[in-house]
Amino acid sequence: MSKKPSTSHLKRFQAFDLLATLVAVVRGDGTVLFANAALEDALGSSRRTIEGASALPLFTEPAVLRTALDGARGNEYAALRYDARLLRQGGETMPVHVVLAQTETAEEFVLELLPLEQQARQDREERLIGQAQANKELIRNLAHEIKNPLGGIRGAAQLLEMEVGTRELKEYTQVIIHEADRLQTLVDRLLAPHRRPHVVGDVNIHEVCERVRSLILAEFPRGLKVVRDYDTSIPEFRGDREQLIQAVLNIARNACQALAERIAAGDAELRFRSRVNRQVTFGKQRYRLALELHVIDNGPGVPDAIKDRIFFPLVSGREGGSGLGLTLAQTFVQQHHGLIECDSVPGKTDFKILIPLP
Repeated sequence: MSKKPSTSHLKRFQAFDLLATLVAVVRGDGTVLFANAALEDALGSSRRTIEGASALPLFTEPAVLRTALDGARGNEYAALRYDARLLRQGGETMPVHVVLAQTETAEEFVLELLPLEQQARQDREERLIGQAQANKELIRNLAHEIKNPLGGIRGAAQLLEMEVGTRELKEYTQVIIHEADRLQTLVDRLLAPHRRPHVVGDVNIHEVCERVRSLILAEFPRGLKVVRDYDTSIPEFRGDREQLIQAVLNIARNACQALAERIAAGDAELRFRSRVNRQVTFGKQRYRLALELHVIDNGPGVPDAIKDRIFFPLVSGREGGSGLGLTLAQTFVQQHHGLIECDSVPGKTDFKILIPLP
């Protein structure tokens, strides 16, 4: 039976616990000296179980790791990379990219495992964050460029209205003033997240959901069932309550508008589900705890043509929609260091809000 790693070993490798990557330190024979928290979570096994045992049975093809360790011990390479499948508790497997590298000690090797699904997810999150930042700059610049000439157009139309004598001509000036006001309202909505100060206080996410629920039921009193699925153990966190209400309301209202046919048929469902996610990584950062709030509907799903662009400004799947609701929701959530993701198929659309918890 393999000997358990010493306390001195554990202290040396504690820094690996800060990484989101799955990391194990192994001997040349495959014995695990240290497993970080991320690997512990991924395997669904306790560190006590993993450390002191062999790393070989953790893979569907242990012989590949055996060969890699033999090569590393013979100094055939400084680092080796290959793809493998990690065995999780319950028999599930996880595709990973393995990086095996030697430490300064000849008989100790760092085994770094990069989940391929997680890598794809991180790439997607980076794109979302980058898009949101680009959208924010574009919106702010565009809104300011529109705002100044718009005021001049409206002012000129008002002056012209005082000069014209006939009622027919005044109708034209009224059209100009009305359309200028409509554009001004649109510009104000575009600038709203950047103008309004971030008012921070204690936020209970279920109070936010209940407020949104009451507003939605007032707007759609018949044909819609709103289901609560709350984890009441979720702690309060510091944030802007009104911004979060607006973000969740925008998502819920979009969902209800997509549910129009089901609401008419009387079988529409909107579900608020809250959970705590532990040791979660998003936005290239690992958090010990995070709020996971799902807004789920049983509607037709997001059209394929706009799935990758739903958080872009002025992109809407509904005729007459402004295309600003989800853009503003993403902006408000990102101001809480969080992120909104969407997973949609016909019959189920799931908007997931992730926010770090203390």
